[in-house]
Order: sequence, then structure tokens, then C-alpha cells
Amino acid sequence: MIQRNELPQWQALAAHFEQVRERHIRELFAADSSRGSRYAAEACGLYLDYSKNRITDETLPLLVDLADACGLRQAIDDMFAGAHINRTEDRAVLHVALRAARQASIVTRAEDEPAPYNTVAKVWEVLDRMVEFAGKVRSGEWRGATGKPIRNVVNIGIGGSDLGPKMAYEALKAYSQRDLRIEFVSNVDGSHLAETLRGMDPAETLFIICSKTFTTQETMANAESARNWLALSLGGAAVAKHFVAVSTAAAEVRAFGIDLANMFGFWEWVGGRYSLWSAVGLATMLGIGPENFLAMLGGAREMDEHFRTAPFGENLPVILALLGVWYNNFFGAESHAILPYDQYLHRFSAHLQQVDMESNGKSVGKDGRPVAWQTGPVIWGEPGTNGQHAFYQLIHQGTKLIPADFIGFCQSQNPVGGHHAKLMANFFAQTEALAFGLPAEEVPATFPKTPAELVPHKTFAGNRPTNTLLAAKLDPHTMGALMALYEHRIFVQGVIWNVFSFDQWGVQLGKVLAQKVLAEIEAAKLPELKHDSSTNTLIARFRKLA
Repeated sequence: MIQRNELPQWQALAAHFEQVRERHIRELFAADSSRGSRYAAEACGLYLDYSKNRITDETLPLLVDLADACGLRQAIDDMFAGAHINRTEDRAVLHVALRAARQASIVTRAEDEPAPYNTVAKVWEVLDRMVEFAGKVRSGEWRGATGKPIRNVVNIGIGGSDLGPKMAYEALKAYSQRDLRIEFVSNVDGSHLAETLRGMDPAETLFIICSKTFTTQETMANAESARNWLALSLGGAAVAKHFVAVSTAAAEVRAFGIDLANMFGFWEWVGGRYSLWSAVGLATMLGIGPENFLAMLGGAREMDEHFRTAPFGENLPVILALLGVWYNNFFGAESHAILPYDQYLHRFSAHLQQVDMESNGKSVGKDGRPVAWQTGPVIWGEPGTNGQHAFYQLIHQGTKLIPADFIGFCQSQNPVGGHHAKLMANFFAQTEALAFGLPAEEVPATFPKTPAELVPHKTFAGNRPTNTLLAAKLDPHTMGALMALYEHRIFVQGVIWNVFSFDQWGVQLGKVLAQKVLAEIEAAKLPELKHDSSTNTLIARFRKLA
């Protein structure tokens, strides 16, 4: 099989890169007064300005040619059709089914199903149960063991059972029911659970345990401690009224003490980091309400359709993905910053860290051979304007090239004084500064009375690439579209890099070793340790001081 970097389309991009690598964004704008409007695309309420990139009119068509050569169109069709594109686990990848319209049909076969079935029908069965349950909790109809309504909801999960639902709830907190407190516990560090439960009334607290197998070490440790906390106050029989499960393991859920009527299922074709659209998002639905949760699904569904049907040169996820490939594989950029200018999106970068880095952090291709090109970048970021007073210095004047996505909204959820105008002034100014910089000869006009010896320190090279995503308002529909946009961007890049984006074997080795170490830590007498000398010494020291 011909390798990706041996493709004629890859070689054409390499040659094109040599032609444009030294060109400055200032020069590109000076040569084309319409660049700012031509290098733009719009869909699903999101406007993408990608004009401040180090590209010419030839770049995107060459990148699209590469996508075509890598079979992107067929890969998209296969995913939407329910083909088993997660081949290392022989599974379909159908997070798109989780937000499909009720009347849609995607037929597949799962390992736990006796025959092919319509995944969308299954999804809506669970969604309808979620809506009913959320309505009872939010209205006060669902009551705890003592008859008190629920005032606190604690979601216990980890990874995709925590990052996505928590991010989405925080992002849409403006739409939340304020007398219902929603918390998320993930870390096996007991401090996370202890601090979350501090001050809560057990009689008013509902726990959602999110674990597909009901065996995840961190989740079950927290779940058992939460059950003990509740039972200490209300007795063991109260568990049935204060715990629900998001799982597929009925026997384990029942053994824990949860009524199976309060178990919400999902399927093996739902990847953890893509699962917030499923019952894993139950805490999010409880917080923002069923109507808003379904609107979020609707926004994602609209983006799914755009991604599935739009020509690649006008396709938002494809454009973002191809620009990422351009910087990652030709400019040698090693990271990508996600910079939302909305405080509600303060967990968005953390969510995308998992979705992207767990998907495309691979060094082995689909053919089982090591890849000869860079795959997934390091994803990181913080909300503006906080980041401006932290790491923007490095982006502006450091030695590393860091492409960045700026995400902003025209309307604020909280129009306090002139805050939003100040926020967005910084939003627009930062991409301008990164693109155009400040030449030495212009320093005196911008920073008057600058001594000559300080001019180099106040000079900005510019030519730092950014994408700008602008929407009217951070509402549920827009949030759904935004999340789906990045999911599909990641998928496209996985196709280009020829890696399986929907497994995560890299997290398994540490888990296996941790079980062995745990037994050694908990043993009554220190056993003979057979690790390396560093690990042996550290374990022995921990036992001595713990």
C-alpha cells in the first residue's frame, strides 16, 4: 500500500509549501483586498473566517485533492451508513445516530444484538425515557427516600463520561434550572468526592453513575463511597431512590442496588469521548432541561448533514481539518490552541483535548505499520481574555508556531455594562495582531518614546495563523453545531493520517499495571517488587510514609 507521504497529492503540497513558506499574511492581504470575505464559509449558524492563514488560492484545492486521494468521501459515507470503521474493535462509529431525527434509519449490528437493527429507533427509546425522568426530577415529582425533592445531582464518571457532559452543562449554564445543583465527580482522588459532597443533604441528592461496564476503577470507587455516604444517613434501602445508572451491565447495576427501571442504556458503537449525546448526557439534560438538550442535538444534526453533503471546499469541518494538516505536516506545528471568548466555554478546550488527542494520538497506521508523518497535535487553551494574561506572549513572540482557533459570539448571555464590547474588542484585536504583527519601523507610532534599544523587544513578527469562528449567541443549537464541527474535523484528520480514530488502546497499559501496583500497595506485607528500580523505590517509599 502506498504511504500517505508518498502520494502525488502529498508531494504536490510539499512543493507548494516551499513556494509559500516565507510569504507573510501581511503580503497576502495587501495583494487581495477581498481576501477577508473570500476566505470564509458559513453553516449551521457558524461563520468561519480562515483568511488569516498562511495559504494562497492554490492551497485549499491542493489539500482537497489530498483528502480525495485518501478516500475521505467514502470514509464519510461509511461512517454515516453504520459500517464497522472501528476495525480494531469491529464496531460501527455512530455518534451521528445519537442526534439523528426520530424518523431517520441507520441499520447496523452490535455485538450485544442478535440481528441488525435501526440504531436511531433505539436511541429515541432511551431519549424518551430520559426526557420523562428529567421532567420528574426537575418538577419535584421524583422524590428521595424521605419524600424531599432532589436539589443536588452528582454525575460520577470519568473520561468521556465526565468531560463532555460537564463541558456541555457549563457551556449552557445560562439555560439551567438554578435551584437544581449539578456537579461532576471524576477523579479517584477522594478529595474530589469529599469536596463535592460537603454541605449537601443526602435526602436531596441524586447520583448518576456513568460506566458502560460498571467496573471502571475510578468510577466505581467513587460510586461505592457515595453509596456509603448516603447509606450512613438514610440507610441502604434508600439507594434505589437516590442512584440511577448509565450503563449496559444490568447484572452489575442490580448488584449495586440500583433499580433496573432507573438504568439508561447505550451501545458499544458509542465511543466514550463522543457519548455526551447519549444517556451519558443525562446530568446535562437534568441541568438545562429536555427541550434545550434536544435543541443541542438538533444543532449537531444540522452540522452532521452539512458535513455529509457540502463540497469539501465549502465544508466547515473539512476546511478546519485540512488547515490543521497543513500546519501539522508541512509547517511542523506541534500544538493547536482553542481559544473561546466566552466564559461559559471554559471547559471546551479540556473536552477537545480528550476527543482529539485520544482519537488521533496514534503512531501506527491502519495497516499496522508505524506512520512516517506527524499525527495528532497537542490541543490546549483557555478562555479569553484570561489567556491573554498567561500564554499569549508565547504565541505572539515565541519561537514556536501555534495555530489557533478563536471562538466568539455577537451577543452575550449576560449583557452587563460594556463588558461584552470589551471582550470582543480583544477577540478581534488578537487575531489582527497575530496575523499582521508590528514591524520595527512602526513601533514608535504604536509605542511612543520607545528607546532604540527596546524596539526589537516591542517588534511583533506576525504571520501567526488563526481561524475565527463567530456565531450570534451561545445557545443550545449553536453549541451542538460547534461540538459536532470539531468531532468531524478530528475524523477527517484521522482519515488523512490513516489512523483508526475511534479506539484508544493507549490508555489500557497504565490501567493494567495500576491493578498490579494497587495489590502491592494494599498488601498486608510489602511483597517482592519486580518493577524497575525507580518504580520499586517509589512504591516502597509510599508504603512507608502513607
